[in-house]
Amino acid sequence: MNMDTNTFDAVFWSFFITSSVGLIIALTKMAYKSKCKEVQCCCIKIVRDIAMEEKEFEFSQTHPSTTPPLQPSPSTKNDSP
Repeated sequence: MNMDTNTFDAVFWSFFITSSVGLIIALTKMAYKSKCKEVQCCCIKIVRDIAMEEKEFEFSQTHPSTTPPLQPSPSTKNDSP
């Protein structure tokens, strides 16, 4: 069973690109959850305000969102007899 070279190339590149994107997303997620104030990778340097992020998280935990239930608007009301 010989696999066509074009099929192999397509499968390889699809796998490679999908894996690369998954790795980038996982690293971004891990960096966002980290509590480091300063992160430096290659030529990219990120400085974050951790204190403000912690205050925002505390506020969201102590003040749950209270959105009122949706009410149908008068224009979509069906008044058929």
